[in-house]
Amino acid sequence: MNHASSTESPVLRLGILGCANIARQFVRDVADSPAVQVVAAASRRLDSAVAFAAAQGIARAHGSYEALLPDGAVDAIYLPLPNSLHAEWAIRAAEAGKHVLCEKPLALGRAQAERMFEAAARHGVRLLEAYPYAFQPQTSAMLGLLAQGVLGEVRTVQACFGFTVQGSGNIRLQPELGGGALLDAGSYALSLIRSVMGCAPQRVRADASWAEGGVDISTSATLFYADGRRAQLSCAMDTANHRHATVAGSLGTLETEYLNHTADAPADNPWGYLPSQLRLRRGVANSIAFETLSCPSGSGFRFAAEAFAQALAHGDDALFERARQGSLDNMATLEALALSARVERAVSLDGL
Repeated sequence: MNHASSTESPVLRLGILGCANIARQFVRDVADSPAVQVVAAASRRLDSAVAFAAAQGIARAHGSYEALLPDGAVDAIYLPLPNSLHAEWAIRAAEAGKHVLCEKPLALGRAQAERMFEAAARHGVRLLEAYPYAFQPQTSAMLGLLAQGVLGEVRTVQACFGFTVQGSGNIRLQPELGGGALLDAGSYALSLIRSVMGCAPQRVRADASWAEGGVDISTSATLFYADGRRAQLSCAMDTANHRHATVAGSLGTLETEYLNHTADAPADNPWGYLPSQLRLRRGVANSIAFETLSCPSGSGFRFAAEAFAQALAHGDDALFERARQGSLDNMATLEALALSARVERAVSLDGL
């Protein structure tokens, strides 16, 4: 696996709030990074934190999330807690003077996200939403092609993501924890759509199927833009795994799987990471063959953490501002999509 890194910048010392599987995967994938080091972990129980830290080779363990925040050995927090806890702990981390790399979706709505960014600004720290796929070299290559005008004028985007969730205890099936297909899988598809379109839609129309617990088990939607463009999104938690996006412009087409974590070949990675497709058709005819584009591969967790560390080290205000606006647009759009699915009609983002 190839990773971008900067040995010239100081190592960013990270603390992790929570010891769930995603935290374990994150620690594993950044273990060899020269740019970041996980130095502390916290759980709601000290014995859990101690066991997690020992298993992962982390120096410090805290028996509560509160106890980690004033830890002077920690520069920034990685926040992989359930969706419903992101706002509270991002704000508390900011108040403690810690930068925050927060798992997606950033919040449960735009107002909540605005409070998180306001807290970060007030306390002089940075907040970044961590979609692992977004920091993949493949995503940078895709956006670079769009910026170069290779597709001409982008007219439409279709993005889907689905998988199977089993077990009633899964947090994705619990509405009080911010569960549901839209917030989990749909947030990925929407993030890609927003990155390609460059702005939030004007209005949306969503339809959902509902699980017994009250969360959406699948959602499909159309997004309408002020300039007449449209995008389509679908997400599900009751299907075989699928993840794909098509970007169609006036002069060409891009197709991508936009995977979080990638490998050069199926057998290359012990964690099951796979190659991620990126194909380009230069032209409008179906007789033109797609080109398969190759990019450096690796863990999206590591790419995201290293990008965060380097942006902090170099004071990259432009990156953080672009990410902030994208996150706020995504939160407003997710809110509108959820409302549209509930009321079964189109919803304008201006009316929220």
